[in-house]
Amino acid sequence: MSIKGIVFDLDGTLADSIEDIADSMNQVLEEQNLATHNIETYKTFVGNGIRKLVKRSLPESLRTEEHFSGNLDRMLEVYEANCINKTKLYPGVAHLLDQLNDKGIKIAVFSNKANHLTQKVVKVLLAKWNVEFVIGAGDEVARKPDPQGALMAAKKMSLSPKELMFVGDSGVDMETAKNAGMYGVGVLWGFRDAEELKANGAKEIISEASELLNHI
Repeated sequence: MSIKGIVFDLDGTLADSIEDIADSMNQVLEEQNLATHNIETYKTFVGNGIRKLVKRSLPESLRTEEHFSGNLDRMLEVYEANCINKTKLYPGVAHLLDQLNDKGIKIAVFSNKANHLTQKVVKVLLAKWNVEFVIGAGDEVARKPDPQGALMAAKKMSLSPKELMFVGDSGVDMETAKNAGMYGVGVLWGFRDAEELKANGAKEIISEASELLNHI
């Protein structure tokens, strides 16, 4: 295996964003005197994009299109204003990115977060590293586990899928790796457990960022 590039998931993999997500959605719920959720619950809600997050957060009686669309719009508004308040890189990620840049390993990001929010977070958190390509969910790309965004990254980096590793914290990420023909590596510091990662095709599972270098 000769890995020349890595496509990273963002939330739960590079960025610890759960507090900003939870705070924003809870604000939307509090504005309507609805029950809020704790951090651990939100970890089970994320991974499939903000539409799924909002739907999972609302009481079932308010998941109709009439109520849902208004809550989605409000969540996007609140989260956009607060998406980098508490969000930070996970421990060891900065050093990992230093090492990857030093070794000439190309880096890209493909997230199910809305594209404009993905771009905003990456611009702040990853400003010091050379990131070849960044894409989030939107009109230009289908959501993971569709491999479209991963394959766009491969093309941008002038690499074949077999030369790329896809690194993420969820089963959706591992399915994406498989669908794109990339080497899937699951991380345990994010929002999902080893069982989910293995069940969805993870080739390797790591518990610390530095371990990724052992698989390149």
